[in-house]
This record gives sequence, C-alpha cells and structure tokens, in this order.
Amino acid sequence: MKVLVADKFEDSGRRGLAEIGCEVAYEPDLSSETLADAVRQSEAEVLVVRSTEVKRAALETGRLGLVVRAGAGYNTIDVEAASERGIWVANCPGKNAVAVAELAFALMLALDRRVADNTTDLRNGKWNKKEYGKARGLYGRTLGVLGTGTIGREVIARARAFGMPVVAWSRSLTAAAARELGVVAVGSPTEVAAASDVVSVHLALKPETRGLVSDGVFASMRPGTIFINTARAEITDQHALERAVNERGIRAGLDVFAEEPSGGTGNVDAPIFRLPNVIGTHHIGASTDQAQEAIADETVRVVRLYKETGRPANVVNLAKKSPATHLLAVRHYDRVGVLAAVFDCLKKGGINVQETENIVFEGARAAIARIHVDRAPSGEVLSSLRTCTDDILDVSLVAL
Repeated sequence: MKVLVADKFEDSGRRGLAEIGCEVAYEPDLSSETLADAVRQSEAEVLVVRSTEVKRAALETGRLGLVVRAGAGYNTIDVEAASERGIWVANCPGKNAVAVAELAFALMLALDRRVADNTTDLRNGKWNKKEYGKARGLYGRTLGVLGTGTIGREVIARARAFGMPVVAWSRSLTAAAARELGVVAVGSPTEVAAASDVVSVHLALKPETRGLVSDGVFASMRPGTIFINTARAEITDQHALERAVNERGIRAGLDVFAEEPSGGTGNVDAPIFRLPNVIGTHHIGASTDQAQEAIADETVRVVRLYKETGRPANVVNLAKKSPATHLLAVRHYDRVGVLAAVFDCLKKGGINVQETENIVFEGARAAIARIHVDRAPSGEVLSSLRTCTDDILDVSLVAL
C-alpha cells in the first residue's frame, strides 16, 4: 500500500508505516497547490496530512481511498468532496489533549502575570517591578470551559490542581457527566461567560459552533476576564473579541486567530495582536514531542486497520443515517452467483442498495443477506427475487 505523507511527520510514524508493509513517500514541504500533482504522481492510496490543506482537486485525482489528519481537527480537508468520492477521512482525536491543555494554562498564567510584557521590557533594558508586581492570581478564580471533550476534560483536571472551580457548557454535557467531572453545568456559553473569571474554548469547529463566541458572550464577561482560545479561530467572532478587548478590558490568549498563515512560516498581519492585553502563540497547541509521538502512533494504527480490514479507525465522514427506508432479508444457499442475481433484480427494479452484509452460518452452507434499500420493492420485484435462482430460500421485507 502506497502512503503519501504531505507534512512533517515523526520518524517513528514513518518507520511504523514501513513496518506494516507500506511504501512511504515523504514530502513534508508540499502545499495545497502542489498536493494534487503529488497525489497523482505517487499513486498513493493513503494521504497523511497535518496542516496542509486538502482541496477537492487533490481528492479527485489519483487512487486515494483514505485521508488521515495527523491531529484532531479536520477542517483543512474538503470532507464533502472526499465523501462524494467514497474516500474515508479519519483523524487522531484526543492524542494532543494534554499538550493543548498545558498551553491553555500557559496562556492563562502569562496573561495574569503579564509574562510577555515583562520579557519585552527586560529585553529593552527596562526594570519595572512596581508595575509588574500586580496580578490577581488563578487560585479560587472560576474557570469557564466551553466544550467537555477530551481536551476540555484535561483542562478541567488541571483546573482542580490550580484550585479553580469550574463551570462548563457542552451540548452533550449531562448532569451525571458534570457530577463525575466535578463541574457545574450551565445552559449556554453566555451563562459560562457570566460566571467565570477565565473562559477557555475547547469546541470542535462545526456549523453550529462557527461564530458561537460573539458579542453576546463577550458582553456577559466581567471587565478583566481572561479569554483563551486554543481550539479554532472560526469559533470566535474576532471583531467581537477586538471590541471586547477595547471596550471591556477583556484579556485574550490566542493560539488560533483569523489572519493565521496557512504554512509553517511566513508573515502575519493580525490587528488583534496590536491591542493591549492580547498575547498569542503560533498554533502550537499540539506541538509537543509527547503529543506528536502519540499522534504518529495513532496514525499508524488507523492505516494498519485500513490495510488489514478495509475500514480505518476514527472515520469522520460516514453518514449518521443512511437514506435506506427498508431492510430486505434474503436467506439463501451460500453459492456462487446468488448475490449477483439478487442485485440484478434490484437493479432492474430501479432500487438502490444503501448498505449490505452477508452473514454466513456455521458450515458455510447457508447465509442471510441483509440489504438496506432506498425504497420498498414492488410485489413484482419481490416475486422476481424469490425466483431469480433456485438457491433462494426466503425473502422478507421490513420497514426501517
């Protein structure tokens, strides 16, 4: 199996792919513009990326069957185009959770103790202990967490060590889960903002979370609240954040922002970082040796499962519910050509198969084909199914 790795990737991951029998092409300097040609020329069946954007053109050329995002988020991949081509898209969720949680607290502490300003003045030969000796401290302050997935839970665990009570919101957060986490669950991001001294975002980017943190949320924050975003820039309305910094004294620590360059290096012109009380990092939340080794191991596992079973782990683009309306159960002798005859009857009846599995009984003399179809076969089609071959034992139909 040929694998194209189109980003920097750990040596251990490349070795792991080779050890499971993959032929690895390593091209870490590819861009979104050059990726399509590389996919075609390499004849890769699997593409591994980190930050490189995977556009439709790269998915509509070559032999790709799987794209693996060596990380958690997959918004840089045209998932719709992949789904249209029947290409699996998989990720490595949770493997960078500790690294991101650590950076979130680094940003909190840096804002509270004004580490960046301290350092700048020292580099410029200025000593101002009187000014920088002022800080609120984190102990006893309420931390608001938006999103209680793997990363959010790691942040909550560290908040406990810092002596910070936590309020949290997530669409999936139940009362039982909140009790288990030791947090107070509230009903909306606005309620989190109103109750917190620090608000940290750990949501996945989805249509329903895009622009979720906007004027209403920032207006609910008390002046001086610390706002941390190590998730995705698009979750925050950056203009609303800029207004909150200017008008309400909100302090912001950002690992992601609207004007973020797409490559590993380059120039940046982000007005948000020219505002007071705003600090940033270079989208490095997952960039620790520990996290990258864990992600490399998980990438190898995803590809190995695909190679051995035809189905990778952590798939993100399967239909939540197929368009099937009926289940057709065909009990038959397990002989050559039976399923071909069944599918031929369905084709003649204009019926599309959505999903199918053939369950073989002990001894391999008989089997049941469970076929999900997009509409109910007519009586005529059912009759043809029962008589299309002498190897059909029974046909039944159930509405889903």
